[in-house]
Amino acid sequence: MRHTVSALVENKPGVLVRIAGLFARRGFNIESLAVGQTEKPSISRMTIVVDVADRPLEQVSKQLNKLINVLKVSDLKASEAVERELSLFKVSAKPETRAEVIEIVDIFRAKIVDASRDELIIEATGTEDKIAAIENMLAPYGIREMSRTGKIALARGGKKTE
Repeated sequence: MRHTVSALVENKPGVLVRIAGLFARRGFNIESLAVGQTEKPSISRMTIVVDVADRPLEQVSKQLNKLINVLKVSDLKASEAVERELSLFKVSAKPETRAEVIEIVDIFRAKIVDASRDELIIEATGTEDKIAAIENMLAPYGIREMSRTGKIALARGGKKTE
């Protein structure tokens, strides 16, 4: 079972290492980790997706809250949060297949951010399922390279993660 944790932390060197180390010491595999500055330059938001399998995440959350540079930890349920990923795909797009690739890009409301004679770089944002779906559709044309950000998330509505 996958679980999403959002942590507000001080924007200081070494914080990421301490938090990742805490998960590693407890035997949790981090599947996705996204970190970025918030609306306050002194604070960063970490969105961590872990496979909790048969172990409770509660102990790790408590230990995260004890770390000096951690300001707040929230467990995000998919139904209570807006979750997105960003991905870039470098895809073969020879003249005879370019129109088909562009049609796929349009269907998924993605963008072509770079083009050359034989390939396109496509930017797609959305849920993990949407990214997987566009990857599936582009695969037959030849994905030469791919990069994904991992999940970022914010609590819905009046619920704040800070």
